[in-house]
Amino acid sequence: MEQPNLSYIHSMSGGDQAFERKLIDIIKREFPTEKKIYFDHITSDDYIRSAAHVHKLKHKISILGLDKSYEIAVAFEHNLREGNTTLQVEFESILTVMTTYLENI
Repeated sequence: MEQPNLSYIHSMSGGDQAFERKLIDIIKREFPTEKKIYFDHITSDDYIRSAAHVHKLKHKISILGLDKSYEIAVAFEHNLREGNTTLQVEFESILTVMTTYLENI
């Protein structure tokens, strides 16, 4: 599985480390809440609301340089809007990888 990285953040910052730290801090603050809300909705089979939170999470996936994972998130969001949970296991594995990464940076 691909690993998160800060390449995209570095490319956006132009070397501004304060900007990079602020963006990382925002992601670290928002991600756990968004992940929890996703799990709350998926557990209650509320696929439309789950899809809305996958939509929010996929942007963080992209910012952390997870290009292939982003494509999985896009497809999973679409599936959920159709009432289909195909790719759920793959998506949740991405969330696990992100959680570990964010806890350690």
